[in-house]
Amino acid sequence: MSPSLPETTPLPVATADDALAAQQRLVAAVATHFTDGALFRADVGVVPGLGRPDTTARAEAALAEAFGAEDACLIQGAGTGAIRAALSAGPWARGERRMIAHDAPDYSTTATTFRDGAAELVRVDFDDDAALDAVLAGDPARWVYVQHSRQRLADRHQPADVIARAVAAGRGVVVDDNYAVFRTPRIGVEHGATVSAFSLFKLHGPEGVGVVVGDGELVGRARAANYSGGGQVQGTQALAALQALVMVPLNWAAQARAVTELAGRLAAGEVSGVVDVRLANAQDLCVIALLDRPVAAQLPAWAARHGAAPFPVGSNSRHEITPLVYRLSSSTLAAQPELADWAIRVNPMRAGAELTVRILRSALAEGER
Repeated sequence: MSPSLPETTPLPVATADDALAAQQRLVAAVATHFTDGALFRADVGVVPGLGRPDTTARAEAALAEAFGAEDACLIQGAGTGAIRAALSAGPWARGERRMIAHDAPDYSTTATTFRDGAAELVRVDFDDDAALDAVLAGDPARWVYVQHSRQRLADRHQPADVIARAVAAGRGVVVDDNYAVFRTPRIGVEHGATVSAFSLFKLHGPEGVGVVVGDGELVGRARAANYSGGGQVQGTQALAALQALVMVPLNWAAQARAVTELAGRLAAGEVSGVVDVRLANAQDLCVIALLDRPVAAQLPAWAARHGAAPFPVGSNSRHEITPLVYRLSSSTLAAQPELADWAIRVNPMRAGAELTVRILRSALAEGER
């Protein structure tokens, strides 16, 4: 007997108007900090007085301004490296290992970071406002950790509300904003969090580049810890990240529209073999499709033969062009392991709903032969 999909509560989606405004904020910030032709050259090395390339310093200033933050620091290690840097420079720099976190499976690399940092996690269901308020009122933990994207398909809380409650209770807040930047109208630091950490690789930037943006003192500690020339994000990387980033907001608005259209077409029965669908933030906004037979493990290979990406490369990196048809994430399956054989996630990436439907239809038909 096949399992059922839970009800989902997708996060707010950045509209085309939101995207255009975000793009213009970023371009204005770039214009402010890249004067006199600096946008057309890039340097490398630990520049005296800056401790990093001049181009990197300019890019950091532009990112901080674009997100309304005090400072930003570019980090090697993409999203995972940025989260580690934020935690190391924030709570852990003060010897504060105790943190309040959502009672749900963690993203796998985040779980490793928590373990390596000897984090003492106080788990509370963020979907339960009363429970969260009780922990904030009674527990001595001085920090709250928030993953902006959903950890469980059934999550229904709004990260902005969790951040507001934590800030009102006098807590510092670290937000993992991977899969939320330019997909939602605002990221954690724009909602009042202490700091946001996210990958620029997932925003079409170079491999391995991430950013910590937020409180000036915390970001300054993250930068000071990254004093090695070999650990710097070089100016060429920083400039490439900015060049990619300005193209992302409208791209994501188009992708969200394609995802929403795809969900409607699958729900209308356009693809035989798909019996139920949900829009979900797992990891990106995508379609979760329930199949009529347990072939979720085989379907990605069938879809790849018809042009789909066979596996993710950073989940929305610049390498991903054709639709992704893939298994559910490990954290999603940790919450609902019964879906492993029966459900897949589908993301059009740069494609539209039409091509994605055609690939799914062909792949599932192949599986019947």
